[in-house]
Amino acid sequence: MSTFLFDEFEPISAAAWKQKIQVDLKGEDYNKTLLWKTDEGIIVKPFYTKEDRTNTQINLPEKGFNICQTIFIDNEKIANSLALDALKRGANAIQFKASKKFDYHKVLNNVNLNSTTTYFQFTFLDADFQIELSNFCNSENCFFQTDIIGNLAESGNWFVSLKGDYKKLETIVHSAENCISVSGDLYQNAGATITQQLAYTLAHANEYLNYFGKDIGPKVHFTFSAGSNYFFEIAKLRAFRILWETLLNEYDIKNNETHIFSQPSLRNKTLYDYNVNMLRTTSESMSGILGGSNTISNVSYDAIYHKSNEFGERIARNQLLILQQESYLQEAQKFADGAYYIEAITQQLAENALTLFKQIEKAGGFLHQLKAGIIQKKINESALKEEDNFKNKNIVLLGTNLLQNKNDQMKSDLELYPFVKQRNIKTLLIPINRKRLSENQEKERLSQENA
Repeated sequence: MSTFLFDEFEPISAAAWKQKIQVDLKGEDYNKTLLWKTDEGIIVKPFYTKEDRTNTQINLPEKGFNICQTIFIDNEKIANSLALDALKRGANAIQFKASKKFDYHKVLNNVNLNSTTTYFQFTFLDADFQIELSNFCNSENCFFQTDIIGNLAESGNWFVSLKGDYKKLETIVHSAENCISVSGDLYQNAGATITQQLAYTLAHANEYLNYFGKDIGPKVHFTFSAGSNYFFEIAKLRAFRILWETLLNEYDIKNNETHIFSQPSLRNKTLYDYNVNMLRTTSESMSGILGGSNTISNVSYDAIYHKSNEFGERIARNQLLILQQESYLQEAQKFADGAYYIEAITQQLAENALTLFKQIEKAGGFLHQLKAGIIQKKINESALKEEDNFKNKNIVLLGTNLLQNKNDQMKSDLELYPFVKQRNIKTLLIPINRKRLSENQEKERLSQENA
């Protein structure tokens, strides 16, 4: 592009801009008035220039993102029908969730496993079944979201025991590819800061590297959730790629691709004025796209209170199709390259997370701190601070803690229990609970309906 239109303008330095701003502030302190410090300890400035560029090379996916449909396997024939329908309507990836073994021949009937990226997330651990399924799929596009440490963190217990779980996973590792997932989405949905999410996910993954050694590196992939802080969520995913590559270099693992599966967060989703959830998931899906996710599975606007339904799932899938096809974001994984602001916060997030990661490792590692309750305590402190900000309207969820529709009634529309369930079971450690910001307020509103 010709630059002759701008030749008459002299370049202006960052110092000159700051000086001009200081004059316009008429005596107000620049640092106190215009600088914003986030919970991650990052100073956000009012303007950025090329001096803020880091020129850090991030290994992003070479092709665009996959549109994923999430399907729970209750009935094999129904699951297969839903998968084929989603693929026919624009999805090119499927995430299957299951709580027990199933007939995979029926579930995967007529699904082209070479052209469809497939994810399997189980709430059980069965090495023989997973290996058998992996052999049947026989595709590099097949990913198993198996995370024994993530299960321990969320449930408070191993599937069987520490030795039993690792033995089963070791059997899987020797026979299957893409067989370990690290559940970074747990920490976001529980209320951790972005720095904590990055550091805990990295330390979590490092436990697998410590146990299995460098050969496990290419078999590990990641799940993240994107919140509403648009630019920071873009920077979060980009920062993690830097961190994971840095860690792998320490193990002398080269040319490893970081595979990221992302979803919008549930933490900021609301029961009342639920249509606003579509706006939230659109923004969060865009963060996932521009952050360089390999695959994105959107969350239906009514997912927290309705059973899976055709309308909600179609809307969620079409949101991604609109972003991909009509907003021209199919090949958008490198759009953030060169963006001064995003590059600056990406670098700061990576540095802060690396510092926290080193502290965790120095203190005995992620599992040690998890068993001691330190990780849970830190997340809980962040979550309580966030909930206090929500209560005081420093964090706004439109229609919930601001501009409420007093006539909105939800009690008769609940098909699912939308709140954290109390569990009366003995656990080895304190579980990390996923909890939405608006739960306490929504419980109060429900109790007052038709009162």
